[in-house]
Amino acid sequence: MSQPLKQIHLAAHFPGVNNTTVWSDPAAGSHIEFSSFAHFAQTAERAKFDFLFLAEGLRLREQGGEIYDLDVVGRPDTFTVLAALAAVTEHVGLTGTINSTFNEPYEVARQFASLDHLSGGRAAWNVVTSWDAFTGENFRRGGFLPKEERYARAKEFLSTANELFDSWRGDEIVADPGTGVFLRDARAGAFVHQGRHFDIQGQFNVPRSPQGRPVIFQAGDSDEGREFAASSADAIFSRYATLQEGQAFYTDVKDRLARYGRRRDQLLILPAATFVLGDTDAEAEELAREVRRLQVSGATAIKHLEFVWNRDLSAYDPDGPLPDIDPDPGEHTVARGRAQVRMYRDPLATAREWRERAAANHWSIRDLVIETGNRQNFVGSPATVARTVDDFVQADAADGFILVPHLTPGGLDRFADQVVPLLQERGVYRTEYEGTTLRDHLGLAHPDEARGERAAS
Repeated sequence: MSQPLKQIHLAAHFPGVNNTTVWSDPAAGSHIEFSSFAHFAQTAERAKFDFLFLAEGLRLREQGGEIYDLDVVGRPDTFTVLAALAAVTEHVGLTGTINSTFNEPYEVARQFASLDHLSGGRAAWNVVTSWDAFTGENFRRGGFLPKEERYARAKEFLSTANELFDSWRGDEIVADPGTGVFLRDARAGAFVHQGRHFDIQGQFNVPRSPQGRPVIFQAGDSDEGREFAASSADAIFSRYATLQEGQAFYTDVKDRLARYGRRRDQLLILPAATFVLGDTDAEAEELAREVRRLQVSGATAIKHLEFVWNRDLSAYDPDGPLPDIDPDPGEHTVARGRAQVRMYRDPLATAREWRERAAANHWSIRDLVIETGNRQNFVGSPATVARTVDDFVQADAADGFILVPHLTPGGLDRFADQVVPLLQERGVYRTEYEGTTLRDHLGLAHPDEARGERAAS
């Protein structure tokens, strides 16, 4: 007997400050005006996407001590944007990246509970840590925590926030005008938490929200990150783009769930995915090459090479050969606060490999960066992209994808209008929202139901 088709989950990442954005395209719009956010969110909702995702940054990035202005500049506050979007959408989930290294549980729990109320149960929290002292300079505590401490604090941060969410049962408000009784329990919201990182007590002042708790996302790829997701998250992001890599990650993370008493369907695997659509596959391939050239200007290529060389390479011609000097493997990087520097753990070995590849293919610096950088995940006609997305999900390489278009705010439009209908025809994607909360969209139980299941097992 054949297995039923898996239903595909789709979400949209607003492409703000990142190296996939082609801000120089005439069709590109603002990355900070509300009209851009509204257009993007409403397109996602029109396509029946599960949620919109904002990746917050706490500081503009620098390179060589100067703001790296080749990315789109401007990082507005996540909660402000999501709260505003709650007023112009009805169904699509609202997911925000909020840092657990420099924030406090009470404040963050209060903000997410408020967002969940304002949106009617559509809030989600991407729990992240901060790895660099550069970001820490913005905060009183400063500095940064070692890797093990970051995850320890994140775990306690999340568990403390959950205690705050759960400090209201949901039945305390009576609001009986006849008796004049508003609260059944005057101690509603009372909490006490004593731990290594947080020692707080009081009363949480936001009543239980529609979802009870926001949906929890996690993006770590390390062993600690995967374990954190298996124990505590509802969904995990993945960066793996090939079928084989995706299947390996999917199996590894799903296999960790049993030791936490969780089923495999209680954690979704949602890789980020870029795409380029054309009327034909050949047209899409040509357009994808053009997009990559726009994403990697000569100046961007030099900056990217500096991630590895850890030197000022501004004197080099991006259309010329790679530098003949070796990288500086020192700890003080010229690219402060950029996650890419962590990708190259052995810069000397990377430089040797890149020189060999450049020589063999007659690549310039810019050619090399284009060829070794991130490529679009899905390229082709709408029919080809719909089939490929479905193949990945049915083969257990993912439960769905978080789409990252290269244009803002209209880069999602063609996918919504041409690919989504084909997925619906294949019977693997919803034609209407069937519930009201983000948990409904994702097929996740309410926290109160999940606790009941664990107690009964």
